[in-house]
Amino acid sequence: MTEVRKRSVMIAGHPTSVTLEAPFWDALKELAAAEGLSVNALIERVDATRTGNLSSALRVHILAAFRPPGSKPV
Repeated sequence: MTEVRKRSVMIAGHPTSVTLEAPFWDALKELAAAEGLSVNALIERVDATRTGNLSSALRVHILAAFRPPGSKPV
């Protein structure tokens, strides 16, 4: 089973916590680095466009980033 990690982050100047499994945190760090952003900045960007739970929105963002271009959901 994958370890779940809860981390505190600042979003728009407000502290909040995000709970993700370790591989998602690793992928989030990788995506942020590739875009020249801090992890917090990437989380803020996802937060600004989400409609539901932040942790879920981050997982969907990460999944979309790692899918091949043009791939369709199964």
